[in-house]
Amino acid sequence: MAGNKITKFRKNKLAVYSARFILVMIVVALLADILANEKPIICRYKGNIYFPVFRSYLVDATILTWPSDFQNAEWTLLSYDWVLFPPVPYLPQNIDKNNMHSVSPFAKQKISSSHWKHWMGTDELGHDVLSAMIHGTRIALLVGLVSMSIAGFIGIVLGSLAGYYGDQRLKITRAEALINPVFLFLALFYAFGTRNYVLKDALSISFSHFLIQLFISLLIIITVLFTGYKISKLAGKLSFLKNKVNIPTDLIISRFIEVMISIPTLFLIISIVAIAKPSLLLVMTIIGLTTWTGIARFIRAELLRIRSLEYIEAAHALGYSERRIIVRHAIPNALSAVLIAIAFGIASAILIESTLSFLGIGVPPETLTWGSLLSEARQSPSAWWMAVFPGLAIFLTISVYNLVGEGLSDGLDPKLRK
Repeated sequence: MAGNKITKFRKNKLAVYSARFILVMIVVALLADILANEKPIICRYKGNIYFPVFRSYLVDATILTWPSDFQNAEWTLLSYDWVLFPPVPYLPQNIDKNNMHSVSPFAKQKISSSHWKHWMGTDELGHDVLSAMIHGTRIALLVGLVSMSIAGFIGIVLGSLAGYYGDQRLKITRAEALINPVFLFLALFYAFGTRNYVLKDALSISFSHFLIQLFISLLIIITVLFTGYKISKLAGKLSFLKNKVNIPTDLIISRFIEVMISIPTLFLIISIVAIAKPSLLLVMTIIGLTTWTGIARFIRAELLRIRSLEYIEAAHALGYSERRIIVRHAIPNALSAVLIAIAFGIASAILIESTLSFLGIGVPPETLTWGSLLSEARQSPSAWWMAVFPGLAIFLTISVYNLVGEGLSDGLDPKLRK
């Protein structure tokens, strides 16, 4: 079965080449600091061998410190015994004062040798566009993968519950049905209602402060819900309250999905990030929290089909718990369809981040992304390279992810298999 899916995917040449293009992007993202950096990859300085690019990771992690000669050093001006710089000897934040005011890649540049050439030109402040494009690849892929990881987790959990239990299979006692909703309301009220200003102030300070306060709110929710659960168990011993009732799980989650779909995602994200301190992690989190609906609907549809198959019935006959059946048997056999939604979702997340960067919202101004480069192109209409290169990168990235999604859709569609 899996071999047929892979064979069908390989027959789609556009999807295969798109997957290879994504692999190249992943390699560029992983090696961005080696491909474009002001620090040498390796050098010999005063008789000692150093690896500044790699050492910078340990310095940022506070494991090591820079030698006194390298603290606040101008890396390009040091007198090395010998040195190997990256192919692009610039970071996106570096300013080349000799090539400011949007120098074209084909114009004469004030450089000492071809190694220092700006192959994609510079922006108004003298930032190297090629370096920004390379590091922007990392940001684009990071936004897509992190946001879809969040969306995937939420979508898989809610979609699985809706698809597996439906409206008839989840039965709880009357005590749980009466008491747990009350404690859920109290949990949300004390976690977010009474702490509304605390969360808002933390969000305006930094995203890390907000995460700490959010963690405290989650602890409050867990504590209150656990208390309600224990009380409902005690109340369930009463004869009237121990009778079980059906919970329309599919109906509740489906209506919630419809509500989320009806909310304009981009405007919701803009509204949230407009009042918060700019943070790339905040943008990724919000995208993940607002784009899970497609994944949930995919896995819900799969589990509606899978739950009636023979191996699920056999698991019930063997006495396995519902949780084990869902986690170890039902969900793994439904994840292949979710890959389609995730592929399209990554493309959507990259486009949303580029749109926010273009508008100057959410992403810190010192972080150069493909969207922010496009935004800078508005300030210099004659700097065509500022629009062409990032615009082409966004177009290609979104296109290849969509093509991979279509390839996965064809490979997983049983009507198209032979």
